[in-house]
Amino acid sequence: MFGLFKSKGEKPEEKKRKPLSEGAENSQFKEFAAQFAPEERTILAVTGANGFGGGRSRGEELWTASIGLTAWMEEDSPDIHRGEFVLSTVGDDQLLEILRQRTRPDFIIKFRGRVSEDGARLLLLDLPEPAFDPDLKAILEEQKKPVTFWEEGLGTFTLDRRVNWFETAADWLGTEISLVFDREEDRGDCVRSAKTLLSDAAGWDRRVREYAADELLSTANDWAGQMEDEEPQEITREQFMERMEPESIEVRADGSFEFWFGDGELFYGHSIHVQGNLTDGPSWAQMEG
Repeated sequence: MFGLFKSKGEKPEEKKRKPLSEGAENSQFKEFAAQFAPEERTILAVTGANGFGGGRSRGEELWTASIGLTAWMEEDSPDIHRGEFVLSTVGDDQLLEILRQRTRPDFIIKFRGRVSEDGARLLLLDLPEPAFDPDLKAILEEQKKPVTFWEEGLGTFTLDRRVNWFETAADWLGTEISLVFDREEDRGDCVRSAKTLLSDAAGWDRRVREYAADELLSTANDWAGQMEDEEPQEITREQFMERMEPESIEVRADGSFEFWFGDGELFYGHSIHVQGNLTDGPSWAQMEG
């Protein structure tokens, strides 16, 4: 698909630069490519914290493969575009895997591409290659530096660029959990929300466990009844609560929160997810994963 296979007599360098769209008369690719300006350019770019990912809607044959960029420039131009950009193309399973292997996070690449009218999206037209530019290298080194801050009573938060949230290890009634909040949220309000929860950890822990048990206990017993090798034993409300294993809490500036628990094999290794807020308490629970 898309000229990724070597033809008889083809030289390695010809394969290397063969365009992804060669021979691709697929209507999905044509429709996708129509979103970009027709001019083809040779582009150098800095990739972000994540590699290529893929998605496709029901009924679509091909994946839309995408990767985030933090900067890009045309090979013959000194102008550098900085911000949040998306490089994408359309292809099959094999192409997606090749792109994942060739294009690492936090890397400088070179490729042929087309650009959307607003400059925020780029269409990939051939397989990316490693590249170097001193200005892009400086941008790359800067973005790789750790971003942290310290908060009294909570510890040091570190930015996880892959998911764009701040995270620290916190003690939750003797268990180490992850305490996180989104980078785009107001930091001060998130910190206050976290301290409110931690100041009454025992009370909040009990409320969240009770709510999860009330919502999911019957489902857990249904799952237990499906075990073929053992005589099913009914799980009590207290047993459900005891088997929940705290893993992380996400807090938000508006006082809302999300608790994640390991299920203690209540659902054969799935997670228990509870949402709520500081005013009304827990209000939603689900088994997930």
